[in-house]
Amino acid sequence: MSQNRSSNDPINTSTYGGAGTGATDAGTKRESSTGMTPSNTGVSGASTGAGTAAGLKSQAQEYGQKVADAATQAKDYVADKMSVVGDKVKDLQNKDFSQVADEAKEYARQKPGQALLISAAAGFVIGLLLRSSRR
Repeated sequence: MSQNRSSNDPINTSTYGGAGTGATDAGTKRESSTGMTPSNTGVSGASTGAGTAAGLKSQAQEYGQKVADAATQAKDYVADKMSVVGDKVKDLQNKDFSQVADEAKEYARQKPGQALLISAAAGFVIGLLLRSSRR
């Protein structure tokens, strides 16, 4: 039962041995004489998938280690800054309010740019705290 077909004719899978053994995509790809299509060779697809998975796993471990290192550095930095803030709070508790106000005025006269930035940042933080308390 030989048939003369052009490359544009659709393939009847029952003519070529049933579903799964013939061509796919309405005749655009035909089965080779070995009976192996690119999707059922098994060797290249499995090794590529395993290689990709191993590469992704190692890359994920590398990024995980970088994140852990950054978190450790951030924790140390915050701990250092918290100890400095704690010391400053203790110093402020021992001072009189008028003495603190005088020191703030003197600092603002010596470094007006920094004083303006500090007051803007403090206002921003207070605004965020007040806005979140309304919700």
